[in-house]
Amino acid sequence: MAQGGVVLDKDQFNCSICLDVLRDPVTIPCGHSYCSECIQNYWDQDDYLGIFVCPQCRHNFNPRPVLARNTMLADVVEKFKKTGLQDATTTTGSQSFAEADDVECDVCAGRKNKAVKSCLVCLASYCDVHLQPHYESAAFKKHRLVSASKKLQETICGRHDKLLEVYCRTDKQCICYLCLTDEHKGHDTVLAEAEIQQKQRQLGDMKQSSQLRIHQREKGVQEIRQAIFSLTRSARAAAEESDAVFTELIRSIELKRFEVRELIKAQEKKTVSQAEQLLEKIQKEITELKKNEAELDKLSHAEDHVHFLQSFESFHAPPVLSALPTVTIDPNLTFGPVMTAVSDFKGLLLEVCQGGFVSIYERVRDVVIVGTPNPAVQLDTTQPMGQSSDGESAVQMEAALVIPPPGLDQSPVNPLNPFLPPGSAVPTFAFSPFGSKLSSGSRQRNLQRRAHPRRK
Repeated sequence: MAQGGVVLDKDQFNCSICLDVLRDPVTIPCGHSYCSECIQNYWDQDDYLGIFVCPQCRHNFNPRPVLARNTMLADVVEKFKKTGLQDATTTTGSQSFAEADDVECDVCAGRKNKAVKSCLVCLASYCDVHLQPHYESAAFKKHRLVSASKKLQETICGRHDKLLEVYCRTDKQCICYLCLTDEHKGHDTVLAEAEIQQKQRQLGDMKQSSQLRIHQREKGVQEIRQAIFSLTRSARAAAEESDAVFTELIRSIELKRFEVRELIKAQEKKTVSQAEQLLEKIQKEITELKKNEAELDKLSHAEDHVHFLQSFESFHAPPVLSALPTVTIDPNLTFGPVMTAVSDFKGLLLEVCQGGFVSIYERVRDVVIVGTPNPAVQLDTTQPMGQSSDGESAVQMEAALVIPPPGLDQSPVNPLNPFLPPGSAVPTFAFSPFGSKLSSGSRQRNLQRRAHPRRK
């Protein structure tokens, strides 16, 4: 603290016990001052000895001195605290030391402060303190100040040590005025500031075009996301509906399978029942014939002629037998024709399913979000961004959003069934004279095997 020509140090107001600024200071008989609480606690430790010592000069006191508050010292310490706090705040706020990536002040000695401005005339960087002469002195009024930069040497011509204030459009570089009379004589040159303004306008047009492109892309992204959401929802609904359709179809096939099984069982029961009835009838006739044969045999062995003659006259004629129906005696009798009809039904069903799947696959493949690119509306990338072919600034609108889907149609697939191998034969279809659709596969072979149309 500096006030009234007297310089005071902070350490002069520190307590030698707690090493902090005095709090409620008291002065003991030897003249040293301490915090009231610190000296009380210090002497409490020696209370059992009855000898009380000054912590600094080691002077002994007996009995224990009575402590009284030093009012003047307390006021000075209080003012010091306030003034010292303000000075510390001011010093901290005014000083900003340069860090690793900051531009250092070229005038500061010792630890350098952070530079805020650079002078293109002085070719030096200044902090807030050392920059004041450029604002206050008339000699620095015409100096050009820019934001602090570490590349001041790049703004000076390496050949003439002059400021690069001219831009050569022919060689596309910045030059000084002396370069105009030397190697850049006769070139298309303008002031660097004028070129910067023109470039800034072009940059604004490029930025506007870029913002428009970003807006278009964001709009496209939003549309694609909406299309994906809509398509996903529609695909989920279609999958559920197709599951229901195929479940119903499977249920119908299961019903037909049950009907065919029951039909075979019913036919088996009916045929076996007829055969068993015939068998029972024949068995009865055999029994009757055997009974008649036994009577004949008994009569043939009779020894009494009178009894033989009387019994022969009363003997009944043999029973009249019914005509036997035609019976197919074939040990290999099977339901072969039935299985042939089932196989034909299977082939026909497979052909119908294959044809239906081709139609389904084509319809599914037609559902797309991203279309094929249109070369007529592609963005012209041969011209610089923000300029048209005649050199004027323009914004080229994109007429279509082209996003080639990754992995689409990169591997050959079967056009009829994507789950079949690429080399699988594609069935061909033809029509029979009866109007039914045939394929080159099992359907034709089954038709050749049968010489007559299927029975209704």
